[in-house]
Amino acid sequence: MASTTTPVTPDVETTPKGPVVLTPTAVSKVKEIMAQQNPVPAGLRIGVVGCGCSGFSYSMSFENAPGMMDKIYNFDDLKVYVDATSAMYLNGCIVDYMETLEAAGFKFENPNVKSTCGCGSSFSV
Repeated sequence: MASTTTPVTPDVETTPKGPVVLTPTAVSKVKEIMAQQNPVPAGLRIGVVGCGCSGFSYSMSFENAPGMMDKIYNFDDLKVYVDATSAMYLNGCIVDYMETLEAAGFKFENPNVKSTCGCGSSFSV
């Protein structure tokens, strides 16, 4: 009688989850903007900076190389650099790109945010 048991494999995560997730729409828009730069940057830095009326705000910038303390995440061949301090505040954050009749831009959905300011560009945790 043949055994029908399945071999047990440990629960191993092959692609580690980063502190931030970019939607396919956001990745596509970043790649589009990067392609227009001369020279084309190596990747995108996403971070949190201390400023604004609520204490923190998000930052996005193009980089030619990661910093010494950066973690590098890959989204469909787009390298995203996040420093260790920002990673604490971005944990679980989803970045999307939205286009409406009124405005277009990147939207951060961060589960760690306790409050935002009236202008919508800063937050507190």
